[in-house]
Amino acid sequence: MLGIRDLQVPLLACLLLGGCGGKAWRVLRDRSMSSGLGPTILFPWRLRRPIMIAMCVTELSLGLMLLGTVGRLGAGLPANAVRAGTAVFFLVAVGILYEVRQRRPDVGCGCFGELSDTPIGLRAIGRAGVLCVASVVSIGAPPLHMPSAPAQGGLWLVALAVELAVLAFLSPEVGQLLIRLGYSEPCELRRLPVARTLSALRASSQWRRYSGQVSADVPADVWREGCWRFVVFPGLAHGQRADVVFAVYLQPRKPPIRVAVLDEATLSPIQ
Repeated sequence: MLGIRDLQVPLLACLLLGGCGGKAWRVLRDRSMSSGLGPTILFPWRLRRPIMIAMCVTELSLGLMLLGTVGRLGAGLPANAVRAGTAVFFLVAVGILYEVRQRRPDVGCGCFGELSDTPIGLRAIGRAGVLCVASVVSIGAPPLHMPSAPAQGGLWLVALAVELAVLAFLSPEVGQLLIRLGYSEPCELRRLPVARTLSALRASSQWRRYSGQVSADVPADVWREGCWRFVVFPGLAHGQRADVVFAVYLQPRKPPIRVAVLDEATLSPIQ
């Protein structure tokens, strides 16, 4: 059983590094730190960027330190401290995911970047709990070593396969990945969270061009028509009260965005 405990360490490290990599890829692709908000949606806009950075740095640091403590060089107190810190990280994640699910049921966890846009459910919370338990189990385990007999190696593989199957069942990202690999969903049926649309909008050149005319941090109205989501902000243009209307196409990557500035009273375009 000790070998099975050891297997938790590289597994946890891979998941943490994969989560950090997924978030980093999404940020680099969208050129916005607010992309894929996840739990940061609970905080004001000015805090979301530093919190996102702190989350990625924590995942990266824990993942690298777990890998560094797999062998004999990291045995003892340093290894146990890292594994205990990982357990605390996932325990905090359980609480945060539960809170986001209660307050913003439309938001995904953002755990693995764009694959984690599915609204947070009990499976995602349960996965964080399983990983917390795995971290606790790994505390005190000796350095990872090769199995002493073929039968022991087979037992380890079976145990690892069962654990991976449980994690796959608890991961909505697996279904999203399979859909993307084998099926292209029509845009009329595509489900993208409003938070994802707002993130793409704020990262766009159209937003940078017209944000000076926007007078509020949050939109006054948001609605969807077919493949487009319309976002209306109150604003001022040439001294007139105006509605700045952004139309964002519903696609995951670099959506086309159209803009119209309308007079608030007459709804006629302001030149």
